[in-house]
Amino acid sequence: MLRSWAVPRGLPEDPRRNRLAIHVPDHDLDHLTYEDADKSIADTGTWWLENRDERRFVFVLQGRSGARRYALIRTSEADHDWLLHLTVDQPPIA
Repeated sequence: MLRSWAVPRGLPEDPRRNRLAIHVPDHDLDHLTYEDADKSIADTGTWWLENRDERRFVFVLQGRSGARRYALIRTSEADHDWLLHLTVDQPPIA
């Protein structure tokens, strides 16, 4: 299964600009390459969890253009309301 979030305005490129991230139903792995006029895949690669608590989790995405550290921050008690934040501290460039 793919844990999935819709990020309507794309991944944040600036730590000062968070993005809405809406948790959507998990997808089967056969959706890994699915795109249409309304949906696109921001990146592919691997990820690893660095830190997690009840309100947020910090993870690194290793994608086609390198590694970026993000935090998903829960904004309400509902599991679908999140902000995606590009952290100030980033992994070293490999």
